[in-house]
Amino acid sequence: MEKGSLTIGSRTFRWGEKTYVMGILNLTPDSFSGDGLVGNVQLAVERALQMAAEGADIIDIGGESTRPGSQPISVDEELSRVMPVIEALTGRLSCPISIDTYKSRVAEKALDAGAAMINDVWGLRMDPGLADLATERKVPIVLMHNRSQPKDAVQSQRLGGRYLGVEYKDLLGEISQELQASITQAIKAGVEGARIIIDPGIGFGKTVEQNLELIRRLPQLQILGYPILVGPSRKSFIGYTLDLPVEERLEGTAASLALAIGGGADMVRVHDVKEMARVVKMADAIVRRPITTSAVG
Repeated sequence: MEKGSLTIGSRTFRWGEKTYVMGILNLTPDSFSGDGLVGNVQLAVERALQMAAEGADIIDIGGESTRPGSQPISVDEELSRVMPVIEALTGRLSCPISIDTYKSRVAEKALDAGAAMINDVWGLRMDPGLADLATERKVPIVLMHNRSQPKDAVQSQRLGGRYLGVEYKDLLGEISQELQASITQAIKAGVEGARIIIDPGIGFGKTVEQNLELIRRLPQLQILGYPILVGPSRKSFIGYTLDLPVEERLEGTAASLALAIGGGADMVRVHDVKEMARVVKMADAIVRRPITTSAVG
């Protein structure tokens, strides 16, 4: 299918014209990246406004950690974290809000409060009701590939969690097949194809080597025909590759983003909006700049 464009909230995203930046707002006490802002609504609002000013095209708000080895929380706990911030941001933010959740009740309340997109890290595998909700509200939904299993997660105090022993016979082939299954499920529920974004799930149930291979072979996912979101920001595959803790992964994130954009990413999910918006702008100038016959050098 042709990617075309997509309206999210009051903003139109025209796929292929540029790479869009999704700013991460973690409202958790146990974020792997150390940027959790749980319980401080004012600070969270200020951070969201700052990211919008720095170049974020959309803000992704989540109240439950998805790092390797993290523990699930209740719907009520998740709502208590995200709702005050979404409510405080509504009408103040220049860009739309995405709710990062795999629970339909959380997504429903967030949409009621002003969120304009659902970001499901489980690709409808945990709560198929998200597809019905996206259909009813006519909002976009991100479907992510995820094979996370607690038994495969190991922790390092310095470098964080990573996955070991996750087996794929054909990494990109299996990711594509499983994403297509999520897409089919969403469409059967009534979600319009134009409102679907796919995410290959960098860091979710994949080893360090598999994450590197996924970015290298990202162009193969374009055959599915949907806008691609990638989120390598600060993740442990960068830390283990460079032997660096989470606070020193800016350059590794930048390299990963640039190569992902070259491979067809339409949107990137980042913590460091100001710096990564510059990386995106530079990568776009190389990858998306129209070729003219009069150009010299």
